[in-house]
Amino acid sequence: MDDPARRLIQRLVRRIPKQSLHTLLGRWGRLTAEQQQSLDLTLPKSALTENLRALCEESCLGVKHITELEMMYIIDNPNHGMWHALHLLGPRDDVLSIDLTEFKMQFKTHLAEVIRHVSIKIKKHVDEALWIRVAWGDGYSSPNHLKPTYVVHHLQTPYVFVTGLTSKQKPLLSQALVLATRHSSVKDANLSGQNLSAIRNLLMKQYQQVFPTKHPRPLGEKNQLPSNPQIEREQAKNTENSLQMACKAFGDGALPQLQSAVYRLETKFRDNTNQIMTEREEPFRCVVKFSSANLLESLRHCASSGIASTPVTPLLSSITKKGQNYFVINDKGPGPPSQATHPRK
Repeated sequence: MDDPARRLIQRLVRRIPKQSLHTLLGRWGRLTAEQQQSLDLTLPKSALTENLRALCEESCLGVKHITELEMMYIIDNPNHGMWHALHLLGPRDDVLSIDLTEFKMQFKTHLAEVIRHVSIKIKKHVDEALWIRVAWGDGYSSPNHLKPTYVVHHLQTPYVFVTGLTSKQKPLLSQALVLATRHSSVKDANLSGQNLSAIRNLLMKQYQQVFPTKHPRPLGEKNQLPSNPQIEREQAKNTENSLQMACKAFGDGALPQLQSAVYRLETKFRDNTNQIMTEREEPFRCVVKFSSANLLESLRHCASSGIASTPVTPLLSSITKKGQNYFVINDKGPGPPSQATHPRK
C-alpha cells in the first residue's frame, strides 16, 4: 500500500468514532465478514489503524477504494466543514433534460482536460443529491487526497454547495459545473454555514414560511385576576402583533439552523464634530457578525418577545427573503457584495 493510502486510512480512523466504524465498514463491503470480525475495536486507534491497513493490503485495496469509505462517512456526517453556496445562472433551453450519465461525462472530461492530475468520484445519494469528491493535483504532483473538495448538487436545480475549495481551484470547478449543468455562468450565493441541510433548506425555501393570520393569545396565569383588564388586553394585542411580524420575517415552525450572518459596512462617516473622518474620501468600513447555534430562531424569538423592535428591519429579514447570510451595506442600502467574497474559515 502506498503512502497516500496509508495516510488516508490513518486520518479516517482518527475521525470516525469506534462505535460507527464497524457499521460503516459493513456498508463499505470491501472486507470479508471474517476480516471485519477480526478487527478489535477495543484497541487504541493507532493499533486499529495498523490492523485495518493490513486488511486492506491483504485485499489489494488502494486509494481508489479508501476514498469510497471517506465519501460514505462525509455524506453521513456533512457538518464538519464550512459549506458555501453557488448559484448557477443562464440555464439553456435543454437544461431539464440532463441526466446523471451525461453530467458525469461532461464534468469529468472537462476537469481532465484542464488539469493533468485530478481524481473525481461522483455518487448519487438516496435524496437524489449528487455528491462529488475532487482531489486536486497539478502538472507535476499527484492528487492530494488529504485535502479534497466536496460538491453537492441536485440536478435540474440552480444551486451548488461546496466545501474545501481554494481560490485557485474555484475557476476550474466553476467551468466544469457550468458545462455539465448547461448554464452560462455561476456566482457566489453569499450564503455559507457548517450545517449543509440548513443552508440548502434556506436557499431552496424548504422550510415553513406560511404563518397563521391569527395566533392564540397567551393565557393569563392561573388563579390570578388581571389588575387592569384594559392593560392586559393591550399587552396581549402587542404580543400577538409582535409574534405575527416575527413569523412574517423569519417563517413559522422549525427554521434552518444557520449559525451566523455577516454584515460588512462600507459607507461615509457622518459626524459634524469629527470633520477629519467626515471629509474622508474613503468609506468607513467595519464588519458586524451575528452568531448563534440557531441564528434564525434566536432572531425570531427576539422579535416576538419584544427584545427587538418590530417590524423587523430588512437587514435581518433579508436573510430568509434573499437566502443570504453575507451582506454589504453602503449608502444605497443593503445588498449583495459586488466584489466581496465569502469569509473563509
